[in-house]
Amino acid sequence: MATPLGWSQWGSGSVCLAFDQLRDVIESQEELIHQLRNVEEKAAHAKTKVLLAKEEEKLQFALGEVEVLSKQLEKEKLAFEKALSSVKSRALQESSKKDQLITKCNEIESHIIKQEDILNGKENEIKELQQVISQQKQIFRNHMSDYRIQKQQENYMAQVLDQKHKKASGTRQARSHQRPREK
Repeated sequence: MATPLGWSQWGSGSVCLAFDQLRDVIESQEELIHQLRNVEEKAAHAKTKVLLAKEEEKLQFALGEVEVLSKQLEKEKLAFEKALSSVKSRALQESSKKDQLITKCNEIESHIIKQEDILNGKENEIKELQQVISQQKQIFRNHMSDYRIQKQQENYMAQVLDQKHKKASGTRQARSHQRPREK
């Protein structure tokens, strides 16, 4: 250990004692810091362990659901395969009926396609009509707004004319009352 500048290597015992005490304090603080870090790591580890346990519980629950759904799917698959096998065997036994069914299916599919086309056309018509209705509503709102403005203007003009008329008739009455007095 290097001696601080200005101090002799053989300095007083109290300086050496002070250095020893200071070193002991530093070492004990470092040990305390190390222990605190260990506590923090243990706490973080415990927290992680709890989170892991929760996630594992969720995983186990999800795996249980997957297993139930897999079993259900397997049962449905077996039922479907059994029904399909039955249909195939009947189809082989009754080849004429099979041909009729295929023809009927094709007719139904063609009919469905036509109906879908009609439905799409109707949906487009509905959209166009909705646009027309929306435009007509806006036009109606505009007309109503214009009508309200016109009515307000007419009412205002009527009030102005009425006031002028009252003023004019009031002036005439005042003049007619004043004329006899002037004579």
